[in-house]
Amino acid sequence: MNVAEITAKAKVLLEALPYIQDFRGSTFVVKYGGSFMDDPDPAARTRVAHDIAFFAAVGINVVVVHGGGKAITRAMEGSGLKANFINGLRVTDEATITLVKKTLDEVVNKEVCAAITAAGGKPKGLAGDAVLVCQKLTTDDSGKTVDLGYVGEVTEVKVKLIKKEIGEGFIPVISPVAEGYDGKPYNVNADLVAGRVASALRARRLVYMSDVPGLLSNPADPASLISTLKISQVDDLKKKGVIDKGMRPKVQSAIRALEEGVQRVHFIDGRLPHSLLLEIFTDKGIGTEIVHG
Repeated sequence: MNVAEITAKAKVLLEALPYIQDFRGSTFVVKYGGSFMDDPDPAARTRVAHDIAFFAAVGINVVVVHGGGKAITRAMEGSGLKANFINGLRVTDEATITLVKKTLDEVVNKEVCAAITAAGGKPKGLAGDAVLVCQKLTTDDSGKTVDLGYVGEVTEVKVKLIKKEIGEGFIPVISPVAEGYDGKPYNVNADLVAGRVASALRARRLVYMSDVPGLLSNPADPASLISTLKISQVDDLKKKGVIDKGMRPKVQSAIRALEEGVQRVHFIDGRLPHSLLLEIFTDKGIGTEIVHG
């Protein structure tokens, strides 16, 4: 390694230093989802886990909320059940919810925890219905009445249980299932769970990781990335179709989190190596941030 390479590495560390100092002791909520979770390359699957372990190592309290939509769809297909969606939200009937909970708690959660452990972190898997309470979801983000079956809307986050794990040095890893008022498990959109958890914890940052670069003004053009988006601009982008389908619950959740005390929300591409570190610890970042304006 020559002097120029060594100097370049030192500059990267120096650029990160003020962010590390500023964020130490803060709480970050990371929504871990997207096709990169299903990448057959173990290195690709664990890159995000290494970023999460890095956060914890520099004194950031990290809470992970994972998705699992593709794993659920595979499990449903294996059981002869067809996946149906309304505005990006999965319809979950009685025959489906048991399979959903088992897949999220016993397959996806354990895989995410194993990846973080391999990266040197200390994860603690938490079944969502142990820390989340919900009511049945009856309307979509546009206010229209909808019946998605056993799909819930989080009404309570058991903050003390999550903080207890953080206080003991763990990285809580939460699955997106909540307990309904009837005592039954309900499927909850992981993006919405991440937002509610971030709000309840008064998180400094909420980061959504997916398989797109962020918000694109032209969805067909990766170069049309919107680096910063103000809440006041969201409705117009919905009308234009820029914010559509699976991005709608993400943005809805981001706005609510900002209104409830989260300082900043980021959308980044989990397929890019170390996108979490680049977004948080560099001056320019690589995704979209949503701010109050």
